[in-house]
Amino acid sequence: MQAKSEQGPRQGAQAIRRALKVLRILAEGREIGLPVSEVVRATELARPTVHRIINALMEEGIVERHDKSGRYSVGKEVAELALARSSPSPLLAAASDILKQTSLTVGDTLFLAVRTGNDMLCVDRKIGSYPVQVLSIEVGARGPLGISSAGIAVLAGMPPHRARRIVLFNETRFATYGTDASKVLAQVADARRKGYHVRENGLVWGTKAISTCIRAPGGDAVAAITVTAVRTRLGARREREVAELLLGSADAIGRRIQNSSG
Repeated sequence: MQAKSEQGPRQGAQAIRRALKVLRILAEGREIGLPVSEVVRATELARPTVHRIINALMEEGIVERHDKSGRYSVGKEVAELALARSSPSPLLAAASDILKQTSLTVGDTLFLAVRTGNDMLCVDRKIGSYPVQVLSIEVGARGPLGISSAGIAVLAGMPPHRARRIVLFNETRFATYGTDASKVLAQVADARRKGYHVRENGLVWGTKAISTCIRAPGGDAVAAITVTAVRTRLGARREREVAELLLGSADAIGRRIQNSSG
């Protein structure tokens, strides 16, 4: 009898984790959504299992189906649930004015992305003063750790064994983004040597990105700041200048988080 009672919670926890896994993958599809086949590939769950989870989430309003395309996306109920947390996170509160000042100094678009599980989530974006701005991603965009400049910077800020474990966990999702685990691990190793990550070819053609990680109290890499600009604005000399500025801003945000939690 004891074995049964112990097995039940484990099975329940597994069902919840699978549902969250599906939901996180669907979040990558934003408003356009994703087909079931893509969710199956990314989660490595059986197709009937994915269908069962999606149908249950649809019944609760957590997932919606697009009538024309047949794709699935995160539902409006999720946004309504998010309203229960009205105050900004300690990270956003600590970072907001620092990001604004950094963006004004650099002149180019600045992004703040946070680690959430094995993903990165863009939570803020500051537009600079230079006439040509690179708006490569929107606030709310999510993707697996390893496919963005910010994700590489965060992985580089982790102990190597933890970073490798996450990269291998996300490996099946990398194909959609045109990369693989070996390339990601090589980028992480390079960023670890430099102390920051440079992506020579940004998400938008003709652009370049530089990212530095933000550490929480205790030293964990929890977020990253990224400057994205047209490539001609980030030559070798300015690359180092911008990287130093981002490192200083990331350190200042980390200290603020430390002070607010202390």
